[in-house]
Parts: sequence; C-alpha cells; structure tokens
Amino acid sequence: MFKNHPKGLIAASLANMGERFGFYIMMAILTLFISAKFGLGEQTTGYVYSAFYASIYLLALVGGIIADRTKKYKATIVAGLVVMALGYVLIAIPTPTPVPNLALYLTLTCVGLGIIAFGNGLFKGNLQVLIGQMYDDPRYQSARDAGFQIFYMFINIGGIFAPFMAVGIRNWWLKHNGFDYSAELPALCHQYLREGSRMPEQAMQNLQSLAAKVSGNEVSDLQSFVNQYLDVFSRGFHYAFIAAVVMICVSAIIFLVNQKKFPDPSKKEVSAQAGATSASEVQMSAAEIKQRIYALFAVFGVVIFFWMSFHQNGYSLTYFARDYVDLSVIKIDLGFTVIKGAEIFQSVNPLIVVCLTPLVMYIFGRLREQGKEPSAPRKIAIGMGIAALAYVFLMLCSLSLPNQSTLGSLTEAAKHDMLLTPWVMVGMYFILTLAELFISPLGLSFVSKVAPPHLQGVMQGAWLAATALGNSLLFIGGVLYTSVPLWACWLVFVGACAASMITMLAMVKWLERVAK
Repeated sequence: MFKNHPKGLIAASLANMGERFGFYIMMAILTLFISAKFGLGEQTTGYVYSAFYASIYLLALVGGIIADRTKKYKATIVAGLVVMALGYVLIAIPTPTPVPNLALYLTLTCVGLGIIAFGNGLFKGNLQVLIGQMYDDPRYQSARDAGFQIFYMFINIGGIFAPFMAVGIRNWWLKHNGFDYSAELPALCHQYLREGSRMPEQAMQNLQSLAAKVSGNEVSDLQSFVNQYLDVFSRGFHYAFIAAVVMICVSAIIFLVNQKKFPDPSKKEVSAQAGATSASEVQMSAAEIKQRIYALFAVFGVVIFFWMSFHQNGYSLTYFARDYVDLSVIKIDLGFTVIKGAEIFQSVNPLIVVCLTPLVMYIFGRLREQGKEPSAPRKIAIGMGIAALAYVFLMLCSLSLPNQSTLGSLTEAAKHDMLLTPWVMVGMYFILTLAELFISPLGLSFVSKVAPPHLQGVMQGAWLAATALGNSLLFIGGVLYTSVPLWACWLVFVGACAASMITMLAMVKWLERVAK
C-alpha cells in the first residue's frame, strides 16, 4: 500500500489522529451533551452544533492565510494542536448540572468550543498543504489521489475508538454513582425541572418508570433524583473530553519527532522569489490561474450540500438513533463500564473508512492500469449520487415511524414496539461513508493539484470553508426532524445530494480540462 509514496505520509497521518479523535468524540456526544447539560431542545442545540462545525472549517481559511503570510507552516500546525488541547481542557472542567445560570455556563462552553475551532483552523488545512507538497515531487505525482486516500484512512483510525471511549467514560461514571444509562432520561429530567407536577401524565409515568430502572429501586424524591442524575450524566461527558486532550498531546509528539520528514512550503516560496520556480509555475499564466480558481470555487459550491447532508450524522441522525433504534441490543459489558448508547454509531463511519479504503484504492488502481479510472471531479459526482441513495434508504425505513413530536405521548412499551434494528443505522452509515470516500479525500487531492502554488494554503482553507458553509446549514436537519414526518425530513437531503450530483456532472468536462 505504501510503495511509491513519500516517507512522511504515515507520520503526517498519525499526527492527525489526535485531531480526528477529538472530532469524533464531539461528533458522538456534542449534541447529546448540550441537551443533557442545558436542557436545550433539538432545534436550539442544532444552532450551537451548526455554529461549532461551521467555525471548525471556516477558521481553516484563517489558518491558511496565517501560514501563507508568516511562511511558518509547521509552527502554525503545532500552535493549532496546543490551542485545541486548551479548548478541550476548558470544556472538560466539570461544572454543576442543572446549571445555576444558563447564559453564563452555556457561554463558557461555547468559548471552549470556539477555542477548539480556532486551533483546528490553524492545524487542519496546513497539514493538508504538507501532504500536497509531498506529491509535488515528480516521483510521487501519479500517486496523489491514492496518497490522500491513505491519509484519510489513517486519520480515521482514531475516530473508531473515540465514541467507544466517550461512552465508556460516561457510563463508567454513571455506574460509579449507582446509576445505569438511559437515552430518554435527561430530556424527561429537564422537562420535570421546567414543569414539575404539571408534566403530562404519560411523561410523568415514563420518568418514574425509568428512574426506578436506572437506580435499581423505587424513587420517592423525584426532585433529588433528577438533579443528581443530570449532574452525574453530564459530569461523565466532561470527563470524556479529557481523552481528547491526551490524544492531541500524542499527536503533537508524533509531529514534532517527525517534522524533518515533512516538506517546508515556506522554502518553496523562498525559492520561487529567488527565481528557482518550477516549469509549471513559470508556464502558468494569469488567465490559467483565474480558471483554476474558478474551477475550485465551482467544486466548493457543489460540496456545500454534501456536507450539509453528511454531517447530520452527529446531529439529526444521532437523535434518530436515540429515539427510533433499539439500543438495548447493543451492550458490551467490560465490568468497570458498559458500552451502550446512541453515540457508538459514530464509530461506524471511521471503521468503514479504514476497511473500505484499501478496496476502493485497489479498484481505482486496476481501472488506472486499464486507462479507465474516472477523474477526481467524476468521482466526486458519483459520491454525491451515493449520498442521495443513503437518504433514500433511511427514508424508506422511516415510512411507518411516528413523528418525533408525538413520541412524548407514547408509553414505554409502545416506544419499544416501534424501534428499529441497529442494522438500519449501520447500513445508513455504510452507504454514506462510501459516498464520503468518493468526495472528501479526492476533493483534497483535487484542490492540491489545481490550486496555484502560491495559494495552496488559502485554497485548502477555502475547501474547508465550503465545508463550513455546509455545516452552517446543519440546523435545518433539526428543524425538519422535529416538525415534519421523518420520511419528508430525509427526502430533503435526497434532493440536496441529487441536485449536487447533477450539477457536478454538468461541469465535469470543464473541470477535467482545468485539472490537466
């Protein structure tokens, strides 16, 4: 797999694993943490989630500009790791739940998320620039797409274990305090804090039944139970963020130890200023540079709608797993903790990335040998179509399910009877991840190939900024999830991905000419 690839590829991929570990912890627990900690509804939580994931990618553009102007790419990457770690430390510090001052404690959490996003912006795009520079070497140019696929596969290894780690720590803390995990209880607890004895009769019965179930005995003082359960549940999430800090420190060590293996884009810039430009840079006219920028922004515009759909996996799809999937059949008892909860489905995506990447690379390699390999723009269009199929699958599975807004009126028995098998989520993420493999690593490769040499950092940042725009629309998933039939919610994402595929196919020939 690593033959004909630069030596620094694996080291750079391993250095990125800490960032991915933190990313997948956030993907797994952020929405559920905010809901449990602050009692916010799905739609309000979606605004925080959308803003955070948009800022992660938008600030990558700022990070690219900083690195391009200072010419200190490696130092910017290290600074990003340090800043990310500080942000995770801030939100890992336990604070009381229920919060005594919603505005203050929610602001503190958002500040921590903002620090993480800024550190990610300094780190993410600039590391991708280093990968692209490795494949500017004529010895490796033909392996650029495969190199980015390997990079993408390795950075997802950390993502496989992150959700299990987060769930294990949270459930360990629950068990340590004499409780069991319940996906429904935090929302019912917050409803009790808001309404007290005015809660609807069925909701009150569900609360009392679940309280007895997770504590092992009848609960006579609901007020005391609610306060204690919410505090323990949320504190477990706080402790889970510490794991992200540890992994980011490991990434920093790997990067610092191996940084001599990485190219230095600043040296290339100095060479260009001294007149030692490559033939490709000399021959690139202003008109060609303009065409390349137009082509890149055309692709950026299309992938916005893919990311809006794809990153529902940490938002509306996580709520869907919590509300409509039978989580009781997934239980890994480790003695000191039990692995169960809607969050663990976030491990499916990185696991499939790691498993499928070698197969996808093999297929593309065989097609390349036969002269039939699709171009990167064509692969991206195929990925859009596959993403549309993922939501078609989920839409069909949701046709007989009740609306999310009606779940509160159902008994626990009625809810259990309508639950879906966990294989529905596994199938959904399998199809969606296959789409990702056609889009994300190949998009990175396309940007590194087409971007003018002096704009590598900015263009990698712009690719991530396009992802940010898609993420800024994530709240739409929560609005739809809570206000329309489930099948109609997923149909919107089918339409978005299908329209993106058609648009991309219409531009393919032009993009292929520009990328030559």
